[in-house]
Amino acid sequence: MATDRNAAKITVVLMTRNRVEELVHALERLHELPEEPPIVVVDNGSSDGTSERVARQFPDVEVLTLSGNLGVEARNIAVRRVSTPYVAFNDDDSWWAPGSLARAVELFAAHPRLGAVAANILVEPGSRRDPISVEMENSPLTADPGVPGVPVLGFLACAAAVRTAAYEEVGGFERRLHFAGEEELLATDLTSHGWEVRFLPELTVHHQPSTARDSVWRARRGVRNALWTLWLRRPAGSALGRSVHLLRSTDPTTAALGLAQALRGLPWVLRQRRVVPPHVERQLRLLQPDQDRSEARRHVA
Repeated sequence: MATDRNAAKITVVLMTRNRVEELVHALERLHELPEEPPIVVVDNGSSDGTSERVARQFPDVEVLTLSGNLGVEARNIAVRRVSTPYVAFNDDDSWWAPGSLARAVELFAAHPRLGAVAANILVEPGSRRDPISVEMENSPLTADPGVPGVPVLGFLACAAAVRTAAYEEVGGFERRLHFAGEEELLATDLTSHGWEVRFLPELTVHHQPSTARDSVWRARRGVRNALWTLWLRRPAGSALGRSVHLLRSTDPTTAALGLAQALRGLPWVLRQRRVVPPHVERQLRLLQPDQDRSEARRHVA
């Protein structure tokens, strides 16, 4: 059991909004960890008393209360506040398993170019393995064999940890994406900057998906963000081809509304467009057949 919290190497950051009971459950599990990590909760403008409840029930947790829903920018705000070299992310419906944070710290320390790690996800109740974890473990990508784990170009933020310096170097999560599928752009940018992004099945996160979700909104936002990510980073030919495929393989109403949202942000996308290096584009192309077959991705989008 850790005794000096100031000696911690990794901070857990949780983003939340109006799901206080689920957040309390996750915090209870995190407080059972032998690593005793510092914890920062970022409240995205909740109206259910989240900040007050956490402050009262978990006085050792730092709570950052935002005036509105800033989406993934909440994580960036929290990371700028931490002093540890590594940050682990959870959402309010997920928590790290005992020992996984300590192992993540060991791996980051031993491999200086390791920028982010994705954990194996067990879905609760029942501890069923998330299909996304299976897909990541079977990634066709190849990379430096001296770095452990399976190379990937995406992950779920609720079950990932980053090297703080790498995260800050690439600017963290893109705030304009707000939420839904924001991880692919971050993983791509880390890889483009020379950082390794790996799936490590020896790390475990439990995820009990919240029932308080608007699946229709999420699907439309997922289409918008996928289109933005394509046009922000992929060469024009790849971006066009993948955009057409995405829209044709998505429910027509969802595709049309997602496209309309994406087009409203087109001026910003063109200003921020920065095409990935050729070796990263080759990796992204390698992933396309698996993405097209992915049941997990179709469910999310």
